[in-house]
Amino acid sequence: MVMVDGSLDAEKIAGYFKGKSILITGATGFLGKILVEKILRVQPDVRRIYLLVRAMDAHSAKQRVEAEVTDTELFCLLKEKHGKGGFELFVEEKVVPLAGDVVFENMGLDAPRLEELANEVDIIVNGAATTNFYERYDIALDVNVMGVKYLCQFAKKCANLKMLLHVSTAFAAGDREGLIMERPFKKGETLREGTYLDIDAELRLAGDVKKELERQDGGGGGDKTKRERKGMKELGLERSRHFGWSNTYVFTKAMGEMLLGQLHGAIPVVILRPSIITSILRDPLPGWMQGTRT
Repeated sequence: MVMVDGSLDAEKIAGYFKGKSILITGATGFLGKILVEKILRVQPDVRRIYLLVRAMDAHSAKQRVEAEVTDTELFCLLKEKHGKGGFELFVEEKVVPLAGDVVFENMGLDAPRLEELANEVDIIVNGAATTNFYERYDIALDVNVMGVKYLCQFAKKCANLKMLLHVSTAFAAGDREGLIMERPFKKGETLREGTYLDIDAELRLAGDVKKELERQDGGGGGDKTKRERKGMKELGLERSRHFGWSNTYVFTKAMGEMLLGQLHGAIPVVILRPSIITSILRDPLPGWMQGTRT
């Protein structure tokens, strides 16, 4: 990072993105779409921004990116600058929607597209996450842990990768008091003395409990779904608290960090741990935020 008078040098950061291709996951989320808008606004010479979104096909992915990202009021300054037609052309040239999901190996992309990305991507920003504090354990593990694993596997195939930026949370540190140092999690580290976290064992446990709940319910219809959901949510909270975390979200985000630390090898990695995020201060739309939960 370049510091000028105690602040980041915005011009040099913007310059860094010139000619770069960036893969962003979680772009339909609050932070993701802010990042997309900011890069397009301060560095129009970015080469490509690939947005991985959950969708059935390329057409659906394009529709979703338009509806949930580029057509939102957040892009007002860019629309003013380029005009309606110019803005659409600009976005079409710079933004590439990808139908996929981090919960699948190779992000659910076909081999030709994966090879194209591996040859072109310079930066990966992983913002994909389930942020529900009391998510089902199996779903939280899929997105917040396995998603990190699959993205890291892809990163190792990228010939020109400069950085993998992983968005975590400050609350992965748990409900501790006093000075908490910013350092990576060690393999097996927990917040409760006398326990050891085996991520593979947790993945197996979640799978086994889910199968057992399905077996017990048989053909239970809607009630079966509710019981299974309740059982998997309770399992997530139980395992989180067993190891010293307060909820499933912060626990699985800590696990994702831990897994990234084990797997990244020579890949340059940055882990970002934001705390509470509120509305935009100034550009492009003062006070903008996405929903009351944010």
